[in-house]
Amino acid sequence: MTTTQVSSKLHGHYKAKAYAAANAKSPLAPMTIPRRDPGENDVQIEILFCGICHSDLHTVRSEWSATPTVYPCVPGHEIVGRVTKVGSAVTKFRPGDIAAVGCMVDSDGDCEECQAGLEQFCPNMTLTFNSPDVHLGGITYGGYSDSIVVKEHFVLRVPSNLNLAGAAPLLCAGITTYSPMRHWGVAKGKKVGVVGLGGLGHMAIKFAHAFGARVVVFTTSPNKKEDARRLGADEVISRNTDQMSKHVNSFDFILDAVSAEHDINAYLQLLRRDGNMTLVGAPDKPHAVAAFSLIFKRRSLSGSNIGGIAETQEMLDFCGKHNITADVEVIPIQKVNEAYERMSRADVKYRFSIDMASLKSQ
Repeated sequence: MTTTQVSSKLHGHYKAKAYAAANAKSPLAPMTIPRRDPGENDVQIEILFCGICHSDLHTVRSEWSATPTVYPCVPGHEIVGRVTKVGSAVTKFRPGDIAAVGCMVDSDGDCEECQAGLEQFCPNMTLTFNSPDVHLGGITYGGYSDSIVVKEHFVLRVPSNLNLAGAAPLLCAGITTYSPMRHWGVAKGKKVGVVGLGGLGHMAIKFAHAFGARVVVFTTSPNKKEDARRLGADEVISRNTDQMSKHVNSFDFILDAVSAEHDINAYLQLLRRDGNMTLVGAPDKPHAVAAFSLIFKRRSLSGSNIGGIAETQEMLDFCGKHNITADVEVIPIQKVNEAYERMSRADVKYRFSIDMASLKSQ
């Protein structure tokens, strides 16, 4: 795939409603954006719900130096909607189907990663927003919009029994926590720790419980203990207390979903021989890792980034079988800036989901 930008004059397009940030300090506000007309391999989707991810906030405020934001920025990569039109070569979807789009809308399809079904590691992967748009030029625009057009391969089926508002965050928060658990073999009889009870952590608890593991949650918020048990935790421990010492050398797997600075060595000590700790939270400052925390017991520390398209579909099907969705607070698009401020204070249990029907009144 080439990332050469192409003039929109060469492609048919239509106008769509959206909410966008004009710069790093401006609030999100109404804007009209171009969407390409569906090609033969494309699916056009009327967006019904779009989850709000913490990465939306980071990108809008241009807080990640590795991926500078291009403005105007339309965030959103947890998209659930209804198919309105399909291209002539599309075989898996038809108008009226409920479909979803996650963090990716394209990849080169030829590299080793794509051939392995790991499109999230493709060097030419196209993100749903803030990536070069090879069809219309400029950058891609995300799900804070009334519609989107995506290549069929990157469109997913949503089980009919799932609540759509709660299903939207599965496209990022869900797969981000599901994928490392599958990779590291979380299953019945395993002991799993979840560090942090937020948007990612609450999904991790649900998945670990559904896999049949014994689930222990570490949190600094005593008021979340009851919630953790409701979500499926077998035990809840206050972080950095004597309670942790009772669990030394006992965990098969620990998922760290905390994006704030914290001492990960305290958790590495809890892993049994050959145990793994995976990071899905992304603090601004690098972690300090003591070598002996890993050397003894042959422990490992790794990171994980969403999942490939096939695995994301697997995750959605698993959620359908176990009736798993995110705990959401549904808001109209007009309250998105307020939601960003609340999210920055961790004032949500546990994800916001935007009812995009509210955009019609804009």
